[in-house]
Amino acid sequence: MNRHVLDNPAEAPVRERVFAFALMCLGFFMATLDIQIVASSLKDIGGGLSASQDELSWVQTSYLIAEILVIPMSGWLSKVFSTRWLFAASAIGFTVTSMLCGLAWDIDSMILFRGLQGALGAAMIPTVFTTAFVLFPGKQRIIASTTIGALASLAPAIGPVIGGWITDQWSWHWLFYLNLVPGLVVAVLVPKYVHIDKPDLSLLKKGDYLGILLMSGFLGCLEYVLEEGPRKNWFGDGAIIVCAWISAICGFLFIVHALTAKDAIVDLRALSVRNFGIGSLLSFVTGIGIFTSVFLTPVFLGRVRGFDSLQIGIALLSVGCFQLASIGVYGYASRIIDMRVLLVFGLICFGLGCYFYTPLTNDWGWQQLLLPQALRGIGQQFAVPPIVTMALGSLPPSRLKSASGLFNLMRNLGGAIGIAVSATMLNDRLNLHYLRLAENVTIGRPAIEDVLARSSAHLAAVAGDALDATQAGLASLNAIVLREALVLTFADCFYVLALCFLVGIVSVLFARPIGSAPPSSEAH
Repeated sequence: MNRHVLDNPAEAPVRERVFAFALMCLGFFMATLDIQIVASSLKDIGGGLSASQDELSWVQTSYLIAEILVIPMSGWLSKVFSTRWLFAASAIGFTVTSMLCGLAWDIDSMILFRGLQGALGAAMIPTVFTTAFVLFPGKQRIIASTTIGALASLAPAIGPVIGGWITDQWSWHWLFYLNLVPGLVVAVLVPKYVHIDKPDLSLLKKGDYLGILLMSGFLGCLEYVLEEGPRKNWFGDGAIIVCAWISAICGFLFIVHALTAKDAIVDLRALSVRNFGIGSLLSFVTGIGIFTSVFLTPVFLGRVRGFDSLQIGIALLSVGCFQLASIGVYGYASRIIDMRVLLVFGLICFGLGCYFYTPLTNDWGWQQLLLPQALRGIGQQFAVPPIVTMALGSLPPSRLKSASGLFNLMRNLGGAIGIAVSATMLNDRLNLHYLRLAENVTIGRPAIEDVLARSSAHLAAVAGDALDATQAGLASLNAIVLREALVLTFADCFYVLALCFLVGIVSVLFARPIGSAPPSSEAH
């Protein structure tokens, strides 16, 4: 590629630009997919690695923590090594660590390899956003952002579906071996076809290493607190308190440093640009919605319905199907309707999809989940692409790399906080609902006596021991109360999730028109 095209990547032939963009989208999709691909297969992974439920949660969390730490640094790293070489190196690291995850021999090695997989693959996420806005001008940019937005929300939604099917057909090891071929393809072809900038190794001498240190302390400890807090009674645990203090101190110092340093690792000043600031808030809200709903639904189907990995995957399939079906409609509508209107429509659908989970009962399966998940899928497709265009389209190319890392960080951070709050609610609200239900399930009430008598009679006929049958009947009654308390708790979680989208809808009212026009002078 000649120097003129390198200086003006948008002037390269359309075929070359589309192929380069497609390669990067493949890497981006793999890195995003792998956050949740294990969600429906944790029971199988735990069985294979002899891991407890608490240890298994770190199979997802270690990946997410590492990704959150590296994503904000990707802008600076791409300036140092260039986009193509950073992306290729990230693809190689992601592929190698995927293979190591498949070969893991115990839970400790799995957690280590998953953390490395998240860290090494993280750079593929924000760089594809930057590349799209550099390669495609004008209305082409809307098409590119629609593609990225669809992939960003589709990957977490279908991750458990793909994971459940792979685990059922082969084994959980293939969840990771799946990445080997596409990872190698991306690593080999990206250096050849992606030419949008040059490396500048001199930046290594004046890197914002203090900012990196403070940011790592802030985000790393925050993620630990969010993950371990629900299981360790939050501030009743010494390690949680220490990490919370470290996160708070590092976070404060990081914000002060980022706002005063000349070349900070993260461009926090970009948040003063109205549409980028609102877009980042909406990225946070949709991150809560996407990741938390994908976390809650498999847990409900596994704990309440007793579904295996394949059944969970099938039950979640409708989200991806309706999102894919909405892409064409969104593409046509974006040409004739203000994107803010489409964004509000998407947020309303997403919020309603979460709200329609609230009539949850213990016998819900894919049929009952169809409408809520259809609304979620449609909502994701109509909400995420306009948010990408709103946020990154409001900034000049010189600020895109640093700001893209911040924008993507907000989505993943929203997911991490949403999952942590949901896990806390699943514990605290479960206790509350159980106690309330238990107050009304007492010996002496005719309805309870009738249920207990029928249960004991059935068990006595099977076991032949009246005393054991009575005790078993009481245990069965307790299990029913616990199950119903759990169902009510899941309904509470989805209700709170729906309320988050009210914040997003209100924030859109303050946004400026979203379009393909160059950013205004305030963006500089």
